[in-house]
Amino acid sequence: MKHTRKIAAAAAGVGIAPLLMVALPAASASAHGYISSPPSRQANCAAGKVSNCGSIIYEPQSVEGPKGLKSCNGGLSQFSQLNDDSKAWPAASVGNSVDFTWTLTARHATSTWEYFIGSTRVAVFNDGGKQPGATKTHTVNLSGYSGRVKLLAVWNIADTANAFYSCVDLQIGGGGGGTTPPTTPPTTPPTTPPTTPPTTPPTTPPTTPPQSGTWAAGTNYATGATVTYNGASYRCLQGHTAIAGWEPDTTPALWARN
Repeated sequence: MKHTRKIAAAAAGVGIAPLLMVALPAASASAHGYISSPPSRQANCAAGKVSNCGSIIYEPQSVEGPKGLKSCNGGLSQFSQLNDDSKAWPAASVGNSVDFTWTLTARHATSTWEYFIGSTRVAVFNDGGKQPGATKTHTVNLSGYSGRVKLLAVWNIADTANAFYSCVDLQIGGGGGGTTPPTTPPTTPPTTPPTTPPTTPPTTPPTTPPQSGTWAAGTNYATGATVTYNGASYRCLQGHTAIAGWEPDTTPALWARN
């Protein structure tokens, strides 16, 4: 607002008609936030998991529109691909209780966070105008649902009329993203269990988390996973799907150097 007044004052000083000021775009933040875990539709697009996503692959955090919408694209025509339910959206296999993590690249003061399945609001969290951190996680109970569902998450900003929108495809109760079960039972009977216990002791479990190796975009990292990047070792602080720009040495909210 101060920036706009300065421009207006400068224009008046050189005799520019006030009407010309209408054509100047208002300044806006270039980054905001979206759900990174389980991967939202824009997260999957940014990670290259879905083809023909359009410009959302460059700015998954920018799905901002007026409050009260129920669309994945926040009413923005340039992100219309997010509304296309016919696309091969990966569905994350989850249980009845799901932790949804937002990655926030601009930490706006927040009124509420809402979660919808269809027209039903399944959860709401009231922040009362507080500013969130770099990430925000909510645990949502989805015990009344099963199978494949599309969940819409809404981040309502406290000091503007806008909200941010993020759709997440889920397979509640497992099922590997909705794979069709076989139409006939298997013909091979199950293997008969051994009649004597094995003499070999069980293998010692690994001392490192299940995700390790060199950091790579498009990989889903669990909390506690360890990776190497540019010759250094890092530990994952928050489960997420990595995308370009979230390298361990530039995202202290997601990675801690060992």
